[in-house]
Amino acid sequence: MVLNYIWIAFFIIAFIVGLIKLILLGDTQVFPAMVSSTFDMAKAGFKISLGLTGVLTLWLGIMKIGEKGGVIRLFSKLINPFFRKIFPDLEKDHPAYGSIMMNIAANMLGLDNAATPMGLKAMSQLQKTNKKKNTASNAQIMFLVLNTSGLTIIPISVMVFRAQLGAADPSDIFIPILLATYFSTLAGLISVSIYQRINLFNKTILAYLGGVTALIVGTIFYLQQLPKEQIAQISSTASNVILFSIIVFFIGLAAIKKVNVYEAFIEGAKEGFKIAVKIIPYLVAILVSIGVFRASGAMSYLIIGFAAVFEVFGVNTDFIEALPTALMKPLSGSGARGMMVEAMEFHGADSFVGKVASTVQGATDTTFYIIALYFGSVGIKHTRYAVTAGLIADFAGIIAAILLAYLFFH
Repeated sequence: MVLNYIWIAFFIIAFIVGLIKLILLGDTQVFPAMVSSTFDMAKAGFKISLGLTGVLTLWLGIMKIGEKGGVIRLFSKLINPFFRKIFPDLEKDHPAYGSIMMNIAANMLGLDNAATPMGLKAMSQLQKTNKKKNTASNAQIMFLVLNTSGLTIIPISVMVFRAQLGAADPSDIFIPILLATYFSTLAGLISVSIYQRINLFNKTILAYLGGVTALIVGTIFYLQQLPKEQIAQISSTASNVILFSIIVFFIGLAAIKKVNVYEAFIEGAKEGFKIAVKIIPYLVAILVSIGVFRASGAMSYLIIGFAAVFEVFGVNTDFIEALPTALMKPLSGSGARGMMVEAMEFHGADSFVGKVASTVQGATDTTFYIIALYFGSVGIKHTRYAVTAGLIADFAGIIAAILLAYLFFH
């Protein structure tokens, strides 16, 4: 529904701006440019979607191998002690624990197809112990915010789009996204814990959060001491080594479990082809609307406005062209994806703007969509502070993504 209003707004605003430029400025080229952009962006959307088939097929095949090899269950066991502490209202053996951990583990691995059913099941199980059926419980809010923060280890979709749009090294955003999404999740967790008065100084919680935070802060501190060229080289090398190690680990674990690795890959690869074809109308729709919005000049005015505000505070404004992706992210996942793709199409996949947009896209999830999906599935109308905590996580992730993009790519 949100994307529907945004889509309509883009066309109406573009039309109004076009009329103003035509009548007041005598710009007779604005409407031909807008019409031309509808054809150009429709072609671009179809071409990009079709080109995604190969890379998406590959990665979903690899992910299916990991899923059948038991990677999700392995991750669930690793995070089990931590989760039992941040859901104090749940009984020790509550059935929702299993679904929650499987959902989070699947999200961390980028397995959206596996994560959503598990998430809906977890929300349903949590609803059974919810005393006020139309009001979100503490446990449901914590679970939802952990989802909206978008903690991801492997940002498959972003890397796939970067590969299709000609990035020299599609995985160069791997480490920046990993760091940014952690800060988003940490902010969401802390905000919910403050609302719910969860003791974050518990030994188990401190061991998990303290250990990971120390590692990430140490990494950032180390990288800050290096020349930009060396940071880029280390990031690229480390990203590719980690990603290939994950592939080998998935295959090795599946082989140990005596899974037919080849058949598992084919099963996942078929899903990749279906998804690539399925997103064609969605990508064409959002790219056409953004193209018209840019061709009318409305995008330029928006960017100029934001740049003026940041310049007042002396902030470097090189990232401004990627800001529409950040603004769209909490509202619409497909809208933000379209903004990211359009930014890479217009500026180049390896441009600073393209890399900022990619990092922002992978830093958080779509808060309002997830709230509508998960709470709507169990009939919850009163979300309490879920939106506030989710947007805090989004804001932290977006700020972290921009700052990390400057550290790695500027």
